[in-house]
Amino acid sequence: MSELSRELVEQVLQKIQDPYLGKDLASAGVLKSVQGGRVEIELPYPSAGVAPQLSRDIAEAVGKIAGKHPPEIQVGHHIQTHQAQRGVKLLEGIRNVVAVASGKGGVGKSTTSVNLALALSREGARVGILDADIYGPSQPRMLGITGKPTSKDGKKMEPMEGHGIRAMSIGFLVDEETPMVWRGPMVMQALEQLLSDTRWGELDYLVIDLPPGTGDTQLTLAQKVPVSGAVIVTTPQDIALLDARKGLKMFEKVGVPILGIIENMSFYICPKCGNEDDIFGHGGGAMMAEQYGVEFLGAVPLDRRIRDEADSGAPTVVAEPDSQLARIYRELARHVAGRIALQAVDHTHRFPKIVVQNR
Repeated sequence: MSELSRELVEQVLQKIQDPYLGKDLASAGVLKSVQGGRVEIELPYPSAGVAPQLSRDIAEAVGKIAGKHPPEIQVGHHIQTHQAQRGVKLLEGIRNVVAVASGKGGVGKSTTSVNLALALSREGARVGILDADIYGPSQPRMLGITGKPTSKDGKKMEPMEGHGIRAMSIGFLVDEETPMVWRGPMVMQALEQLLSDTRWGELDYLVIDLPPGTGDTQLTLAQKVPVSGAVIVTTPQDIALLDARKGLKMFEKVGVPILGIIENMSFYICPKCGNEDDIFGHGGGAMMAEQYGVEFLGAVPLDRRIRDEADSGAPTVVAEPDSQLARIYRELARHVAGRIALQAVDHTHRFPKIVVQNR
């Protein structure tokens, strides 16, 4: 096969829109190399679920323009560290922190958090999850993890692991039925220790499952943790949307980018008759996103399997990886990662530390 030109490939990429970056592939700058009949594409978000089809689309389009057999297309990804709030130090080894929040409880935030984390992992990213709900930790059960974390050096804890992701929660350190009767300062100290005293290793994304509301935990996170962006989980119900707006406004005030809104329990499909019913209302999340000028990331239906599988310790993304529900979560994960990829890259980690010593 004769050699392809970079200009021809760029011409093709201009006509292919990336739904997760909101721009064509040429503008996104994803063309890494063109060598002979081989084209290498490097996406800025984990892409295992879309890479095969994208490879075929590019190969077919290039083949038509070049008048040749389709070239070899390799689609991979490279996840960079993106800027967070100003003045907050990056966490060693962790490229991006994603906060998942809700204004009120009962909207399925923790279930959404764990399925998002697992979906990012299935898309090819290195992922961890921090259960920041000190009073009501749920991630140990959802991930099916038992036991207590260990320490190799007596200083930092090793994260627990479940279904391919690393996890830390106060639930690993106390009995499941022990109530955390702590005041705010103790909760904040525990949260900081869970985050900083865990040897996370190299992670592309650390998902933080926040408690509901807009209190001390959220403020501590905004002031001391470099958050790449926040995802707001709501239901279409008016009262849930009212509280979700408060959460969105809080993150805006403290300088944390809003990645978008996920509408959970968006609709219900009867398993017996197939009838679709908007139990909690319709379209509230999308309207809220439009009102505040943020991305509507997508909707998750009200489905008993999501609850059953999370309770059993094998959330939907791993329990039914080929199901429509799992595909929804993976689509949401790519949208979240794509929104992060659009933010400015943080280059501070590339510069060496300079130490001045007096002699």
